[in-house]
Amino acid sequence: MAFEFSMILYVLIYRLAISIYTAAIRIAALFNNKAKLFINGRKGLLQHIKENLSNESRSVIWMHCASLGEFEQGRPVIETLHREYPAYAILITFFSPSGYEVRKDYKGADYVFYLPMDTISNAREFLDAVNPALCLFVKYEFWYFYLSNIATRNIPAILISALFTRDQEFFKWYGGLQRRMLRCFSHIFVQDKASVNLLKSIKVDKVSSSGDTRFDRVIMAAREAADLPVAVNFSQGHKILVAGSTWKEDETFLHKAFAHTPLSWRLIIAPHEVDNEHIEEIEKLFSGNTIRWSQLNSHNMEQGNKRILLVDKIGILLQLYRYGTVAWIGGGFGKEGVHNVLEAAVYGIPCFYGPVFHQFIEAKELIEKGGAFVINDPADLVSSLKEMDDSFRYHQHANAAKEYVLSGGGATDQVMDYLKKYPF
Repeated sequence: MAFEFSMILYVLIYRLAISIYTAAIRIAALFNNKAKLFINGRKGLLQHIKENLSNESRSVIWMHCASLGEFEQGRPVIETLHREYPAYAILITFFSPSGYEVRKDYKGADYVFYLPMDTISNAREFLDAVNPALCLFVKYEFWYFYLSNIATRNIPAILISALFTRDQEFFKWYGGLQRRMLRCFSHIFVQDKASVNLLKSIKVDKVSSSGDTRFDRVIMAAREAADLPVAVNFSQGHKILVAGSTWKEDETFLHKAFAHTPLSWRLIIAPHEVDNEHIEEIEKLFSGNTIRWSQLNSHNMEQGNKRILLVDKIGILLQLYRYGTVAWIGGGFGKEGVHNVLEAAVYGIPCFYGPVFHQFIEAKELIEKGGAFVINDPADLVSSLKEMDDSFRYHQHANAAKEYVLSGGGATDQVMDYLKKYPF
């Protein structure tokens, strides 16, 4: 009785939290474009989904991702399913605009939608409309009403590339609702053995360690990367520092460091946010020494004496890293930590990033293998770039980066081996 009362209380608190979050986003949408996209993208959403699925006769495989990073993580699995199970329709949902707005036209899926907010009625209506044969959730997405509805309907639900740490709510005394969500999954694939042990400590036993599907994604993407003529032209005859997913802290840091690098070096900056206001801030910071990607094309390659190429478009970062001599991975000065280091390391280039990286296994391991370096101040970066002039040392670090990524592949195969045995 006490347990049931606790769960009722947890659910009521969860519903209140969802309501407060939705209200806060609506207020933020008045002055924040991302929040506005979040709200506008969900207007009439369920009706839109119902209309699109009304004549769908195929069984549906549904994958849900929080944002763009999780999509790239789940992409190897969904593309393998699409190739090996062509009779199924593929449906992808996103929680965040930064995922949906970039991948809403993704050709590897039959349907791409925002996910309706997690309420009792929304979850029921969505699942009625989609009627998925298989549900895939990527890494950190846990929505109680969706998951409990899926479990009630006996639909197989798989969580892939998850990562758990002891400080998460699942392992706290007050994490009863979170633990119940974990038990809604048919199977959980985690990145490491520590996550397996943590889940088993709370009696979640349908779990196995498969590694991280992001390794498979970057390996595949590097093999298929197309040439970017603008980057080819800008890079010729120079050493290139590609700075990806940068924030203001990164850009200020790079400005201080790059002023002291030899003229043989050029800088490509691909910021995390590419709205015009932010692009103009970077241009002002670097005092007219930049040229925008959008100002160059295959017919107009003239860039004068500009040493800095400012990428004012999204979706090409993974391709851009291939032109780097070295890479700067953004986010290492912010509380969220460094971004995806694998996207650069797969090309066999040494990586640099700021001191906030410890929550990411691959960022720690890449340092241990000698493929990456933590940089704390601009002088460290300048010194490290000079050390890259030593050909022997450079190739040692470059090879260490590439070997680390290549050795981490195979998670997708493990997920697929499981699914092939599952009667979905």
